[in-house]
Amino acid sequence: MDDSGHILELRLPDLGEGLSDAELVSWSVGVGDPVELNQTIAEVETAKAVVALPSPFSGTVVELLAQPGDTVPVGAPLIRVRAEQDIATTAEVTTPQDGAGHASVLVGYGPEGEFVSRRSRPVSSEPVSVQANTEAGEPQTSRVAATPAARKLARELGIDLWYVAGSGPDGAVTVDDVRGAVPLSQPRADATRTAAAAPTSAGAPGGIVAPTDREERTPIHGIRKRAAAAMVASARTIPQASTFVTLDCTASMELLDHLRATKSFTGLTLTPLSLVAKAVLAGLTEFPAINAYWDEANQQIVTKRYVNLGIAVATDRGLLVPNLKEAQALSLRELCREIGWLADTARSGNATPTDLRGGSFTITNVGVFGVDIGVPLVNPGEAAILCLGSIRKLPWVFRDELAIRWVTTLGISFDHRMIDGELAARFLATVAGLLEDPLTLLSRV
Repeated sequence: MDDSGHILELRLPDLGEGLSDAELVSWSVGVGDPVELNQTIAEVETAKAVVALPSPFSGTVVELLAQPGDTVPVGAPLIRVRAEQDIATTAEVTTPQDGAGHASVLVGYGPEGEFVSRRSRPVSSEPVSVQANTEAGEPQTSRVAATPAARKLARELGIDLWYVAGSGPDGAVTVDDVRGAVPLSQPRADATRTAAAAPTSAGAPGGIVAPTDREERTPIHGIRKRAAAAMVASARTIPQASTFVTLDCTASMELLDHLRATKSFTGLTLTPLSLVAKAVLAGLTEFPAINAYWDEANQQIVTKRYVNLGIAVATDRGLLVPNLKEAQALSLRELCREIGWLADTARSGNATPTDLRGGSFTITNVGVFGVDIGVPLVNPGEAAILCLGSIRKLPWVFRDELAIRWVTTLGISFDHRMIDGELAARFLATVAGLLEDPLTLLSRV
């Protein structure tokens, strides 16, 4: 390999979402590959969206400093490239594109402290970005290149990967390397006892199941990690209460059947959720205090004059809540189209950070799972969330007679600091009334 040129290092930039790290999803290049300016070199997942990272310089890849699945702090090195010619040590990073082709703002490298790179092979030139050094003989603190399975096995056996010689690609430690290793940081007798204390399925006495077969550990990262953090923040910082109403929605179901047969809704998937969304927007117009959030820093209640309506969507990667911007201006037909588009985008993994930020009120539909109702947690930055339960035919008293009617339950969880029980109940009753008599919504279609 030609040793001429500078070694340049690309660090994970701040994607403008207020987050301190991102998960590396995949590499588009490998060691030895040529890269061009603005060529996509990797994809990272942050704020529940996948963002493509471009190369800010051209040259040849010398080293990949993270592996897919790694959580990388903002400002940490990702890749080293040998420049084709001497260039400035600071390269301007162009705006990357997210999974849907929308631009994501790179506002510079974040405030995190220096991140020590993983162990690397020697290169002929020092990288432009200076890394922390370790004194000779001291334990290394950087992250060792290893497969996820090798990391898991090393944790279970108490083996420090720094003392394991890697035989995988680019010196990565494999499962076989770990199995054949004895940790040099322990006396050999102790290491032997450690290995003997971990029975395998084949050699476990008396049919005892090996520890690795009795449990399954799933790393928490990406969407689940961020959703968990949001729900912990919700439970810790928002005093929440809930109220519910069960209603006869037969008229709504009949209206939906009628509208599906009209020319205006041809080609659209008109669902009860679309009608519930329209009723919620009407309710928020009548009770604007529900469309608000608590500004803790300034000790203010901020009431929004617009509605960014969040729709909870179950995806293979976890629960996403993209939102419809300026939903208060949408007709029923437009709501139907936009909800379908947003759900498809989320499930395909193409929801952008913009789609997922800035919600003001959320609807979650647990009825699609056959559940009558749930008690959702309020999303941080909002004041309330409405839950739609299953819609099913049940015996119901209608005009003083027992009849079979379409029945559902609505629930609302709300921030009790700014919404009291009366306000929440009046809002919920209004939404329920609109669904019981949906013809009152026709003027808004």
